[in-house]
Amino acid sequence: PVQLAESGGGSVQAGGSLRLSCKTSGFTFSNDCMGWFRQAPGKEREAVAIINPGRKSPYYADSVKGRFTISQDNAKSTLDLQMNSLKPEDSAVYYCAGTWLQCNGLRKEFLAFWGQGTQVNVST
Repeated sequence: PVQLAESGGGSVQAGGSLRLSCKTSGFTFSNDCMGWFRQAPGKEREAVAIINPGRKSPYYADSVKGRFTISQDNAKSTLDLQMNSLKPEDSAVYYCAGTWLQCNGLRKEFLAFWGQGTQVNVST
């Protein structure tokens, strides 16, 4: 069965780091599109980082480039997001998401499966 379970959220001061991890099942990392999204109160759910099979490098939102790194651990079946130099505007619920084969776009509508989300709070 498909399962996505996030962990690693929490509260941190601006400038700090957090590492999110998503335990996955039902996916093959080499074939399937996997990514992290986030949603702040009153805002749309947006793509943060996506690994799309066949693409040379992951997609990163402009707002996180150079600070966040997405990675996959095949042995552990986890999708991770290392977040450094965190800013208050990074505060949101972070979701792990996936879909079989390639993503046809970067909007949330193109990913079929979602985790429950993990809260990240960054204070000044």
